[in-house]
Amino acid sequence: MNYLKTTLLLGLLTALLVLLGQFIGGTNGAVGFLFFAAIMNFVSYWFSDKLVLMIYRAKQVKEEDAPSLYKIVRRLSQQASIPMPKIYIIDSPTPNAFATGRSPKHASVAATTGILKILSEDELEGVMAHELAHVKNRDILLASIVATIAGAITMIANTIQWGAMFGSSRDDDNRAGMFGALLMAILAPIAAMIIQLAISRSREYAADLEGARISNKPLSLARALGKLEQSVKLIPMQNANPSTAHLFIVNPFKGGLVNIFSTHPPISERIKRLEDFARGL
Repeated sequence: MNYLKTTLLLGLLTALLVLLGQFIGGTNGAVGFLFFAAIMNFVSYWFSDKLVLMIYRAKQVKEEDAPSLYKIVRRLSQQASIPMPKIYIIDSPTPNAFATGRSPKHASVAATTGILKILSEDELEGVMAHELAHVKNRDILLASIVATIAGAITMIANTIQWGAMFGSSRDDDNRAGMFGALLMAILAPIAAMIIQLAISRSREYAADLEGARISNKPLSLARALGKLEQSVKLIPMQNANPSTAHLFIVNPFKGGLVNIFSTHPPISERIKRLEDFARGL
């Protein structure tokens, strides 16, 4: 169901992009903007992983630098039947982790110094299994595509808004057309954001369960999620970029109004699903 939901939502997001393109430039506009989104996806495909690691000043480590983490990732990679990713550590007291990379052969996992301090080995194994599940399911590539299409929709909507604001308004038909354009330009980015959030949350649920299968330790992941949620409230990540929040295993922000538009499902629901999964083993 998670895969079906993701496919349907991605199709809806693409349709929204084409509709906006057609609205602004007819058939040629629809094809043009779809082609533009494809170019953006290509750039994101090749460079997004390098950019996010650079943003957080992540440093690649070898086995002698972090033997316990290295051992966990190597064992889980074998259990998931994927190549071992590169391992990075971020110097941050906020406990968190993420995976990035365009494919299992070109993947990286990053953990903060904070998460290495507060989690037990079993809990860290649950977290790393979750991240490797994202790698195995190619969720990072999917997230890049979704973010690119949503960004293109916002860009088109802004173009429509400016055109409507400075366009002609000599008669009722023109005024009605401008009103319709403005309404679409306002609603389209909101719809794109809602779809983007729905896809992100769906993939988080899927990664939790796939990670539980890889590690065979669903309750360890559940405990880790509870710890991470409480810790982020106390020590939110200071340099977190909102555009990369979806990559982390838990939202790096403290909460408040940000939770309304969170890229992650509620931790309580994620824990409940993992506990249900554990009872079925």
